[in-house]
Amino acid sequence: MNFKKLTDQAKAAIDKRGGTEALKGDLAGLKDVAKGKGTFKEKAQAAKDSLNKPGATPTAGGMPPTRATPATEATPPTVQTQPPTAQDLPPRG
Repeated sequence: MNFKKLTDQAKAAIDKRGGTEALKGDLAGLKDVAKGKGTFKEKAQAAKDSLNKPGATPTAGGMPPTRATPATEATPPTVQTQPPTAQDLPPRG
């Protein structure tokens, strides 16, 4: 068995789908399908469709499509630069 040829084919398949980040997205999509509602047949069809179309968002059993947010698109936390005023504090009661 030629392991170099096998690893080269695996690398080519990953690159063809968009690299390791796209592979992680595919995995997240498949996890969503598996955890979602719907029959096994609907989930299997959604998983098949998801893998046939790299970057597609899977849907199964009427689930709304989901999209994993990469860390680069995450919203940074809001930083308060001034101390809170009386208007900013909740009322006491």
